[in-house]
Formats: sequence, C-alpha cells, structure tokens
Amino acid sequence: MSELDGQTVVVIGGSLGIGLETARLARAKGAKVIITARNAERLEAAGQELGAETAAFDATDFAQLTSFFQGLPTPIDHVLVTGPGPYYAPLPELDLDKAREDLESHLLLPILISKLAIGKVRPGGTLLFMGGTGGRKSAPGMSVIGALTAAGPALTRNLAVELAPIRVNLIAAGFVDTPLSATLLGDQLDARREQLRSTLPIGRVVGPEDIATLAVHLMTNTALTGATYDIDGGQQLV
Repeated sequence: MSELDGQTVVVIGGSLGIGLETARLARAKGAKVIITARNAERLEAAGQELGAETAAFDATDFAQLTSFFQGLPTPIDHVLVTGPGPYYAPLPELDLDKAREDLESHLLLPILISKLAIGKVRPGGTLLFMGGTGGRKSAPGMSVIGALTAAGPALTRNLAVELAPIRVNLIAAGFVDTPLSATLLGDQLDARREQLRSTLPIGRVVGPEDIATLAVHLMTNTALTGATYDIDGGQQLV
C-alpha cells in the first residue's frame, strides 16, 4: 500500500506551484485529492491531469470558504493551505487596505480553516499552512510581513493544542521557483536564480517538488505537530 492510500487530501490553492505539486505527489501516493483555486480554467486543467475533484472560489472570501468546508465529505485526512503571497511596502507607501487584506489572509484565514476543520478532519489528520523565512530579517518595507512571519509559529503551536488530536504544522519556505516568484520578481528572476545557485549550500534552487515532499512527509509522520519546518536550501546560513 502507498502511504496515503484511502486518504483524502484537500489543497487550497492547488492549481499551480506548490499546491499543484503537493496534490500531484499525494495522488501518486494513493490519496483522493480535492483542489481549489480562484482561476477556474487553470483549476479545471489541473483537476483533469490529477483525476481530482475541484472547487473554484477565492479562499480569502470567508463566506465561500465556509460553504466549501461545510460541503466536504467527512472525514477528510489532510488540508494544505498555500495562500496568497506577501505584501511588501515601505511605510510612506503603505496601503492600509492591502495590509489589512494581508493580515486577514495570513492570520484570520488559517484560524477560520482551523475552526472549520473541527468535525471534518479526522483525529490524527493534518492541517498544513505555508509561511516563509524572508520576513525574519528587518528592512524597510518588511513591517507587515515581518510581523506575520513572527506570528505564524506562535499561531501554529496554539492551534496544535486547541485542535488536538488533529495535527497542525507550518512550512516556512525561502525562495521557491514558482509562478508566484516569477510574478514578484519579474525580469529579475533569472538573476535571482543564478545568485542562489552560486550561494546556497545545496547548490541549486528550491523547487515546488521539494516543498511537496516535505508536505507529504508531515501528513504521514503522525508524531509531528505544532512545529515550523524551514525549507530554504540553507539560505538563512549565508
């Protein structure tokens, strides 16, 4: 039997990048997969590739998110939430509406999903949230993401206690070569890739398949909860 045979994995943000790669690996490990995303066309293509169930909606719309969870079959086994990217802005240019949206998507979104998971995710199942390591440094424009980066591990620890025996973990990624990174960096993407290849201890750029491997491990290793797992190729060391 494969590691996830007979289990159901839900991936919020599963049509691209880390979410899609994790759904792909979970499917290969025998899981039934349910993926969601905002882009209906891209989601349909991913669903056909994986043989997965799909639901097109914006996870930051909490009414739609609640409706989705209420309609899920019971029980489900694991949930991965990839979420939107970070918001960077120096204080003179800070848009409070965008900052508020970032706070909601990185704090209230995982809290709501945790609440909705009660009675849906089986005991011993997993909630996995995505965070990052970049916000650990202090620099102009990093105030919002820095605060959220610091809050993520504390939130994870508390949710693991409140939801037990459901397990809750946080994946803190450095640079990952995904379409989101390409959008954020634009024409600086190739230079960033080359810089990382020459400086990272692993000698290569971290890809979405690396995150997927960690995510599936956290789903299947039932001793792990309440922790933050860095995966950055050693970026913080250099």
